[in-house]
Amino acid sequence: MIDTKPQTNALFVDFVSLLRDYGVPASMKDLLELNKGLEKGMVKTLDDLFIFTRLVFVRHVEHMDAFERAFCLYFYGIDVPAVQEGDYELFNTKQFREWLRQKIEDGEIPAKALYHHDLDELMEKFWDTMREQMEAHHGGSKWVGTKGNSPYGHSGNSERGVRVDGASQNKSALKVIGDRRYVEYSSKNKLRSENLRQALETMKHMKNEGPRDLLNLDKTIYNTARDGGEIDLVFERDLRDKISVALLIDNGGNSMAPFVPLVQLLFSRLHERFEDIQTYYFHNTIYDKIYTDARRIRSYQLEQLLLRRPEMRVVIVGDATMAPEELDSYGGAITHYGGRDQKPSSYWLNKIKDRFPHTCWLNPIDKEHWGNTYGNYTLNRIREYYHMEDMTLGGIKGMVEFLSEK
Repeated sequence: MIDTKPQTNALFVDFVSLLRDYGVPASMKDLLELNKGLEKGMVKTLDDLFIFTRLVFVRHVEHMDAFERAFCLYFYGIDVPAVQEGDYELFNTKQFREWLRQKIEDGEIPAKALYHHDLDELMEKFWDTMREQMEAHHGGSKWVGTKGNSPYGHSGNSERGVRVDGASQNKSALKVIGDRRYVEYSSKNKLRSENLRQALETMKHMKNEGPRDLLNLDKTIYNTARDGGEIDLVFERDLRDKISVALLIDNGGNSMAPFVPLVQLLFSRLHERFEDIQTYYFHNTIYDKIYTDARRIRSYQLEQLLLRRPEMRVVIVGDATMAPEELDSYGGAITHYGGRDQKPSSYWLNKIKDRFPHTCWLNPIDKEHWGNTYGNYTLNRIREYYHMEDMTLGGIKGMVEFLSEK
């Protein structure tokens, strides 16, 4: 039973704020729906609350892991990083840095021997600690499980809010969160073969083409019944995906070297997805010539590409970091073709943008580093020309949404 008082304000306002910080699009309408459910007695334990809030706030699978991590932090005080076990990206998270600092302060990990520590061993210790926290949890400051000052729960000291009778005994919410079943689908997750294919499947531009040789069975039955049993065969044209894609890849140079496997994965999946796709190469940025081979030997005039139909989709892959002269100056290309009268790259980027409104720049550098990475001046200048996404799952979905606009 949940008891409420008329003067009680809506609960979990700060939880909604936390969900938003974690990337879950929670709204005030969702908050009101949650509070109505509490008033009707739909929640009696913390596990009930976990299930109910998940139903209220989560509509897409890519937000599921973020929701579970936010719930774990808010109600249990356990800060789970947004990476899978075994992923070396763990070492770049604030959770790992804080854990390591505490272990060094406690003397469990000698600071002097840190650089000789095995990385896999450090990773295993971190996740062991995380599992121990979940196993040892017996309530928290946000939910009164074993007395406390929360405005909701039971056996607490609060004079207002809701009272939840009974505590969760089996901690099934923590077990679910500990399984990390949805981290693979997180929008901030790195691209992998499976989730990339799923994201690209939504990019369609279907048109009816060819002879009317496809029997529409539903319409045939309807027309036949309408005409009193006289057979009326309805044929339609085949529905085909007629989208054309030009893929331009920054190939060569040290800055793109760390991202080669990611670009190769994207390259293979795009070619699987689209029949009409051409791939070209450039170095750092685009001038009057691009190349049809990865070694950049066979040149192709950009003016030829600009003759293509304007509804063609253009995907440019590159880190967008270079010397400012390469982008803005006449003859600024670091390659040797052309002369001092060569037009700057900014001229050609504008030409592409004007000809192909559906152009997206995919950047392998994580979006959170765009403001402080080396070469961020040119990166942010290029963002003035094109819609830019990073090469996370969320970034690919953002690209697909942008390119799919009519």
